[in-house]
Amino acid sequence: MIAFDQYNYFCKGKRVFRKNTSHIQHSLFGVESQLLQTKLKKLKKSKEYDFYRLIFCRIAEEDFAVLYSDTSSRPNAPVNSLVASIILMHHNNWTTEKLFDRIDFDILTRTALGLDTLEETPFCLATLFNFQNRLLSHFIATGQNLIEVVFDSLTQEQLKTLKIKTDIQRSDSFMAMSNIRSYSRTQLLIEMLIRLHRILSDNDKKRFNDILSPYIKQSSGQYIYSLQRQRIPHEQEKLAQLYHELYQAQYTMY
Repeated sequence: MIAFDQYNYFCKGKRVFRKNTSHIQHSLFGVESQLLQTKLKKLKKSKEYDFYRLIFCRIAEEDFAVLYSDTSSRPNAPVNSLVASIILMHHNNWTTEKLFDRIDFDILTRTALGLDTLEETPFCLATLFNFQNRLLSHFIATGQNLIEVVFDSLTQEQLKTLKIKTDIQRSDSFMAMSNIRSYSRTQLLIEMLIRLHRILSDNDKKRFNDILSPYIKQSSGQYIYSLQRQRIPHEQEKLAQLYHELYQAQYTMY
């Protein structure tokens, strides 16, 4: 169990909670206004539009207010966009890179996330990572899986429309949290390697350049940006072997 002050730091952060209602009022120059009626009708029959109606619009953002600060500070990125994106990413087996490509360039995905124009991106990479870490910290500290709460709020009719089986929805929510944990753990291991490299002597940097170079060319977040979830176990095995090699050589490192 993490300490209370650690929980507040990692989970609540420095953002204050605000609900996102921007998707309710459509822009006069939004996507729907620019589509032909035949295409608009097709859009309204898509599974992405069903996702928007039945999941995105029904995400109780106030359930996630516990992840944010009680003191006055900058408002959070839209919670419904973050939660819905995590669900889409897990359901479609997207990498983080694929998710952002879809958000930026795919009208159907933007429809699922309540984005009516082509200009805006609701959050950045760091915001997504921070939100996932807050979800994980909250789960560890309290045992409450907030992604599961979203699934539990769906009615049988909604599940049928979305073609989600009742016996799958709970496992999906736990798998989504498990994926967050795996990605966070992998990112932490890579971040530690990057910081270790910074304090090595010039000789040791040259000595371990071959095994560390894949990780030190970019940030830990950028490294896992394109990492598929099925590759995570293999990546963690590689990292374990690398740490073992560094441990074996520690007597000459200092």
